[in-house]
Amino acid sequence: MSDIADTRLLKAERRRKGFILFGAAVVLAALIYGAWWLLSGRFSEVTDDAYVAGNIVAVTSRENATVTALYADNTQAVRQGQLLIEMDPAVAEVNMRAAEANLARAARAVRGNFASADSYSAQLRQAEVALAQAQSDYQRRQAALAGAVSGEELGHARDAVQAAEAAVNSARGGLDQAQAGIAGMDVAHNPDVLAAEAQLRAAAITLSHMKIVAPVDGVIAQRTVQVGQRVNAGAPLMAVVPLSDVWVDANFKEVQLARMRIGQPVKITTDLYGGKVVYHGKIAGFGAGSGSAFAVLPPQNASGNWIKIVQRVPVRIALEASELDKNPLRIGLSVSASVEVRDQSGPRVATAPPVVMRANTGEDVSAKVDALIRKILAANAQPAK
Repeated sequence: MSDIADTRLLKAERRRKGFILFGAAVVLAALIYGAWWLLSGRFSEVTDDAYVAGNIVAVTSRENATVTALYADNTQAVRQGQLLIEMDPAVAEVNMRAAEANLARAARAVRGNFASADSYSAQLRQAEVALAQAQSDYQRRQAALAGAVSGEELGHARDAVQAAEAAVNSARGGLDQAQAGIAGMDVAHNPDVLAAEAQLRAAAITLSHMKIVAPVDGVIAQRTVQVGQRVNAGAPLMAVVPLSDVWVDANFKEVQLARMRIGQPVKITTDLYGGKVVYHGKIAGFGAGSGSAFAVLPPQNASGNWIKIVQRVPVRIALEASELDKNPLRIGLSVSASVEVRDQSGPRVATAPPVVMRANTGEDVSAKVDALIRKILAANAQPAK
């Protein structure tokens, strides 16, 4: 019996020590958690409702044409300005030649107008000389009317003056009409020539659209075009995703936003690389509304069947470019974001100017067209020697 009692006492002692150890472990864990929360935890906001986002730059056709060659495919990296697609240039080249001929024709027509004005000017001077001579003859005959000049001869002299005046008026009207189209300008600045130049520039721009280049650096995605396919203007052909300029859209609960400010540091971990790769970023801005506010079918909370749901607001987080170069991310990947909210001196609304993103749309044909126009005008706006 004493052995059984001793065993029971031993088990009770062990059980008591176990409870004491368990209680001590709970207290220690609570102290550790309390210390962590006091020193660090209360200064951070965490969410795993976050995803990588970025620009998807569409490559579209700017003219109605047939695809003749492809120089890039999905998953391939391209540089800004690199040739991606070639279109059949036959029709565009014909229109370009027609525009060149139209400019030459307009220049020659305007040059003819200048020549007509010179001709009418000479005719006017000739008519004025004839009028002066007729007036002089009439005055002499009028002075000699009482002597050697008959009334009939004086009447003929008067008729000659009237005919000369009519010739002067006709020449002056023709000169005014000829000068109306050329007054105050040379051949190069004539409206008809400028209109022909505009048509030539439009034809050159259309011809340049037969080669489509990469608008930005990035990776090709969503290629839908095939060689030989007839595409319409505005049709999407492929997309370029600049992976060096991605960001994170983290959807925080509305109760987490009170202490968040623009510029606060953020640590990002991804499901792709795990916790061994940590990205460092900063809050770049806050969404203008919750996700439900911009939904296709926004909630109708005034219907009567209302249940309060904590809303989430997208927060944009800018990432370090050097870290993205070492460990590239892809659009749509899941990430976890932890914001350090200790420093709350930053603004609540973004005040920095927007980032300007410029695309390469192809060859700038302005210089070439200007040189071509000068060549055509030099060959057609001056009389041949």
